[in-house]
Amino acid sequence: MAVAAKPHLLFFPFPAQGHITPAFQLPSLLHRCHGFDVTFVHTEHNRRRLLRACGPDALAEAPPGFRFASVPDGLPPSDEDATQDLGALFFSLPAMVPHFKKLVVELSELAVASCCLVSDIDPILRAAEDIGLPRVAFWTTSASSFMALQQFRHLIAKGLVPLKDAEQLKNGYLDSTTIDWAPGLPKDTRLRDFPSFVRTTDPDDAVLALMLRLMECHRTVPSAIIFHTLEELERQVIGAMSDILPPIYAVGPLPLLLGQAGDPAGVGTPSSTSLSKEDRACLDWLDAKRPSSVVFVSFGSVVKLADEQLLELAWGLANSGHEFLWVIRSDQQQAVLPPDLVAETEGRGW
Repeated sequence: MAVAAKPHLLFFPFPAQGHITPAFQLPSLLHRCHGFDVTFVHTEHNRRRLLRACGPDALAEAPPGFRFASVPDGLPPSDEDATQDLGALFFSLPAMVPHFKKLVVELSELAVASCCLVSDIDPILRAAEDIGLPRVAFWTTSASSFMALQQFRHLIAKGLVPLKDAEQLKNGYLDSTTIDWAPGLPKDTRLRDFPSFVRTTDPDDAVLALMLRLMECHRTVPSAIIFHTLEELERQVIGAMSDILPPIYAVGPLPLLLGQAGDPAGVGTPSSTSLSKEDRACLDWLDAKRPSSVVFVSFGSVVKLADEQLLELAWGLANSGHEFLWVIRSDQQQAVLPPDLVAETEGRGW
């Protein structure tokens, strides 16, 4: 008697580290605890980065029913160990659509059971709608950040965005303009607290238009939205979103849930989602410290600080008197710290 095929999840996250990591943890949990088969999609650029960082077998060690696929991202080939230019990446996303549709055809030829897309990429979600593929959005950051982005259309309608001129960026306008009408957000939220895409004077700003389209997509295209959060942390904003969104589900924190499931790292090797080579020796150093005694500093995989900013941050850590663990990406290690600063922090930092 033939064994029935398992339901299949096709995960296709936005190709930046902060999206990839939680988008890998969720299918790992669903595969391990609920028996879903999974196909996880990387771009070719990120696939090469991951193999350099984690070793040539990093994508070959997944258990049965969990596979990896990769698609071109439409950008010139690059072996730079850094996130690609975000502006160029955003505008290259439509180029992935034909490759995504080809992948769906390949899955259908494998005779998989009912397949569902999970993604946070606007053109990919819309392409799934075009071909009748069930689709769910997975928002990898906070529900509050999503609600803030959803207010962009209202900020424009009220004439608050775009800014009237560049002077409003430095004359206190961003701090003095209070947005006390956004559902679920604190009443003292300022315009400065919104994602920086609003800080434009161009009524035809391409990135702002892209954000508006992304938010419209999430309101209308998926049948449900999963937020990587927990209701106890964002109950007010989650409640407010029920009026404007399809069904929503708060799932998280995923590392804790994976740990409870006996799979703290997710499927594969401990570094199976890291696009950069990790220095795990810092964990031994951290384990030797008192609880809640170490300051952790990281600006993620995208933000680039000027040398002056790195130096100012370094002196802040030095003057704090605290021990610290500071993550500096390889493409941000050009700043030279003065000897007196190095001496001031000797033995206190990693």
